[in-house]
Amino acid sequence: MDKKQQEIITQTIAFVRKELSDAEGGHDWFHIYRVWKTAIHIAKIEKADLFIVNIAALLHDIADAKFYNGNEDIGPEKARMFLHSVMVKDDDIDHIVKIIRYVSFKNRNEMPEMVSKELQIVQDADRLDAIGAIGIARAFNFGGFKGRPLYDPEQNPNTNMSKAEYKAAKGPTINHFYEKLLLLKDMMNTNAGKEIARHRHLFMENFLNEFYDEWEGIK
Repeated sequence: MDKKQQEIITQTIAFVRKELSDAEGGHDWFHIYRVWKTAIHIAKIEKADLFIVNIAALLHDIADAKFYNGNEDIGPEKARMFLHSVMVKDDDIDHIVKIIRYVSFKNRNEMPEMVSKELQIVQDADRLDAIGAIGIARAFNFGGFKGRPLYDPEQNPNTNMSKAEYKAAKGPTINHFYEKLLLLKDMMNTNAGKEIARHRHLFMENFLNEFYDEWEGIK
């Protein structure tokens, strides 16, 4: 990357940290940081465009729709306005905004015809942060933020939700493992993502086994 691109990355970091200073713990700057670092790691292996991956990873959750009444246009448009302000090239802006628009799990059935390597990488990095130890912590943090129960044995997960149903779901946090988290291992795009996901998936399976063992208390 050239000096100008490095300066834009620095400006983007400052912008994101300011915008997300009061964000919910599972979608804050530290989530962005982990996704960003993971995306860079995968991008180097995959020999992808590092500038696009850096900026898209940093901006991928700049305005998550779940915190804006489900509005999926705010994030991409906020990113577009910022990128124009720091003089990013129009073609790069279009690419980055496409990544932001389609990176989310809820949009898995609406992917564009032409899927770039950079989109696949940022998507893998974002999904990896939703599984393993961090993924478990984020799931329960968000469940608490929304006032959801930990688990209800009488409420089964809905694994065939439409996009609208997924966005409106209010079930127990344990159900979210079956509705999303345990599905992510087999949705990875890159070999590096698949390798990392296998370990984190196993960690979640072990956690769930322990959770159910403890649920009834000491017998």
